[in-house]
Amino acid sequence: MKKAVRLSDIAKRLDVSTVTVSNALAGQKGVSEELREKIRSTAAEMGYQTRQGPIILEKTNPVNIAVIIADKYLGSYPSFYWKVYQEFALAVKRKNCMLLYEVLKDEDEKNFVIPLSVKEKTAEGIVVIGEISSEYLKMLIEVSQMPIVFVDFSKIDIRVDSVVSDNFYGMYLMTNYLIEHGHRDIAYVGTVLANNSIKDRYCGYYKALMENHIPVREDWIIDDRAPLGKMEIDRLSLPEEMPTAFACNCDLVASELIKILAQRGYRVPEDISVVGYDNYLYTGLCDIKITTYEVNIEEMVKVSLEKILNRLKGRQSDSETIRIVSGHMVVKESVKSVN
Repeated sequence: MKKAVRLSDIAKRLDVSTVTVSNALAGQKGVSEELREKIRSTAAEMGYQTRQGPIILEKTNPVNIAVIIADKYLGSYPSFYWKVYQEFALAVKRKNCMLLYEVLKDEDEKNFVIPLSVKEKTAEGIVVIGEISSEYLKMLIEVSQMPIVFVDFSKIDIRVDSVVSDNFYGMYLMTNYLIEHGHRDIAYVGTVLANNSIKDRYCGYYKALMENHIPVREDWIIDDRAPLGKMEIDRLSLPEEMPTAFACNCDLVASELIKILAQRGYRVPEDISVVGYDNYLYTGLCDIKITTYEVNIEEMVKVSLEKILNRLKGRQSDSETIRIVSGHMVVKESVKSVN
């Protein structure tokens, strides 16, 4: 015969006190709504029986969330932001949500075209993955009148919840890693003013050089994209005087740089070291495993969903917040020490 589930069993599963479980199931005060729902859900899942019978959870309709990604971030193969979207698709299944995927084309952004899910009011909240223009975002906020979360960027002139990776510290860490391996001639690859992520990563690079009394050379700040953020590999050009290492704003750019270096007869890491950012690169794009800073995509998605669902349920405070999610360095094959 199956053993009856006790309050202590539920408490142990959730790492809370038995009193908390009892109060939550009895509807007593002193338990947050979020924890109360978690306790009720766990009790129902475990088959806990009250005197009135089993706990039956109310069935609710799924929450529709529009996910908007600018076309400029999507290439002919899965990009980093496509990976972020995939993580959202996995996470929403556990949150009783549905995603309404929208690609924002360049002309639609310029002409302020409203996303279909917003225009037809099928979405209840919006997630924007990747930075787009402030003018378009302000229009979207005004027209939609619904909770919005920015993922992997923030805007100082727009008060909206944002979840970003630790761009500044991540690139600071990667640049210091190169310096620790004897490199002092280090270039930065990324159009600094293209978006806030690249700008913050440049600032991390700049700080690492400054703290080590290494001057920043303008000819070693190398563009990789158009001013509005679309990657244009043709812009990548090697400087006349070569550094011993390159700090790239993302792994995709690092992989393209490695190809260009190979065409010029340079070997990585034997002749030149390269580091990236993201720890995401589509299989087959680069033969060399790139030392990089891994973005915690799963945690960024988790925090983003919590923010937007709390807004929809009225649990979030009125003040907007920026949440920085830390990652970690991943050492691979693309860096070699120099004398």
